[in-house]
Amino acid sequence: MGDILAGDGEVPKLPIPGKRNILITSALPYVNNVPHLGNIIGCVLSADVFARYCRLRGYNAVYICGTDEYGTATETKALQENCTPKEICDRYHAIHRDVYNWFNIIFDEFGRTSTPQQTEVCQAIFKKLMENKCLSENTMQQLYCDTCQKFLADRLVEGTCPNKTCNYDSARGDQCESCSKLLNPIELINPRCKVCLSSPCIRDTDHLFLELPLLEGKLKEYISNISVSGSWSQNAIQATNAWFKTGLKQRCITRDLKWGVPVPHERFNDKVFYVWFDAPIGYVSITSCYTPEWEKWWKNPENVELYQFMGKDNVPFHTVMFPSTLLGTSENWTLMKTISVTEYLNYEGGKFSKSKGVGVFGNDAQDTNIPVEVWRYYLLTNRPEVSDTLFTWTDLQAKLNTELLSNLGNFINRVLSFIAKDPDSRTGRGSGYNSIIPDAPGAETHLLSKTLGDKIGTYVEQYVEAMEKVKLKQGLKIAMSISGEGNAYLQESKFWRLYREDLPSCSIVMKTSVGVVYLLACLLEPFMPSFSIQVLKQLSLPHQLSLCDEKGDVEKAKRPWEMIPSGHRIGTPVPLFRELRDEEVELLRERFAGSQADRADRFDYLE
Repeated sequence: MGDILAGDGEVPKLPIPGKRNILITSALPYVNNVPHLGNIIGCVLSADVFARYCRLRGYNAVYICGTDEYGTATETKALQENCTPKEICDRYHAIHRDVYNWFNIIFDEFGRTSTPQQTEVCQAIFKKLMENKCLSENTMQQLYCDTCQKFLADRLVEGTCPNKTCNYDSARGDQCESCSKLLNPIELINPRCKVCLSSPCIRDTDHLFLELPLLEGKLKEYISNISVSGSWSQNAIQATNAWFKTGLKQRCITRDLKWGVPVPHERFNDKVFYVWFDAPIGYVSITSCYTPEWEKWWKNPENVELYQFMGKDNVPFHTVMFPSTLLGTSENWTLMKTISVTEYLNYEGGKFSKSKGVGVFGNDAQDTNIPVEVWRYYLLTNRPEVSDTLFTWTDLQAKLNTELLSNLGNFINRVLSFIAKDPDSRTGRGSGYNSIIPDAPGAETHLLSKTLGDKIGTYVEQYVEAMEKVKLKQGLKIAMSISGEGNAYLQESKFWRLYREDLPSCSIVMKTSVGVVYLLACLLEPFMPSFSIQVLKQLSLPHQLSLCDEKGDVEKAKRPWEMIPSGHRIGTPVPLFRELRDEEVELLRERFAGSQADRADRFDYLE
């Protein structure tokens, strides 16, 4: 399960008639820095949880992702590091791959957008848009740097945000990082070239535009239907409607850059496609790298459901720009059914920032001695689904120590340790089952166990309902509630006393409890896969978990005493979680204070 690719060495999956075929994408992470925890929870980790849930349910699911490599940000980073854009992309693609691998994020294909396949698919879509007269030529004003002697693309410009309630002084030319307002570079107040810091002037330049007004009717019809049937989150609907309020405008799809997909048009062959035009097409081209029969996924709306995961700043490009692009081709594309959007995860007192190097980054998490399942659990319980949430070290400590250690880990260890104990051979009145699951006749009539089974059955139904609607945080909370019910069941049963006074009832309690342990490994696998592997190892069971309707797995949850057969020998129980102490938390807070550059300076000083 640690391999980043689920399908290495396997035949690529294709849609299967009669099954649920689910195509999952997460916003392609940009390759100009190491991903931070906010990036990870915002798209790739959330999509991984849903993909794992789909596999658990027996759906035919494919998870596609990769690095977004073209555009200004890559050129800018290459200038800063005095190398080529391709060298930047190669380096950071490998870094992203390693980070996601450590986080146990499994993709069916983890690709990149700087490929021949991307050029082929992107140009083919462009040509269809041209044929259908969905593109127009127009002159626009653009900032030009006399010092650098070139037009400045969006991210090569910074200045003060024109939003009067914001006035952030380092707003980018395409979007303000502070208030999220989408911008044109010429709107910036006191703009400056990011390369030489001089003030650019305004010049005319010719570009190609996507005629969104022509496609507005088709787009609205699609959104009005799918946003309801696909249970779009409220933040996705609001962000989309904001674009419709004033009517859709033409949107420029070309840029004066060298690093990008070339525009196959004789009058614009010195330009490339705007990264926000070509990046979502990356989902298609990466799928084409996964299988030459990619159209069976992407041009098969009758049999394929498309689920897309992203942060809130990406929404309009996936609900307006990308579907408009596909609709404009008049081809039978698989359009998005469900969009799952996160707000921002903020860091301690401020914001995570890739550009400023503030916060905990993916490679930092690996160096903290905090296990990956703890990081995944913390990020997913803090998943900012409705509003921004805050990462703090003390909150991580509290969730680890109280929820994972004292609740979940305590329940599992109590059950397995008791079963693993040797009975007292001298008196026959000790405690334990010598690691053998006892027989438990009459469990269905044991009132306490039957009551627990009914509760758990309801919880599992609620879990499935939440996960089907991509309410991941709610699904995790429900699964953890089962652990709490298990602890309460153990306490109420007084199993340690039953062993001496009513051994048949004790056996029912322990066989039921070990079934709950197995069920928890199943329900929590999408969230903490390495935890589930450890539990299955301690249960001495194969790593094959299932929650399929066809197999009756959801119904079986009401009878946890039937989960593991009598006579099965478990493995060796060991604690699953370790306490995080106050002094460790303080050291971590100090270590990750300030920016990455500040930390490097502190490290150099200590050296």
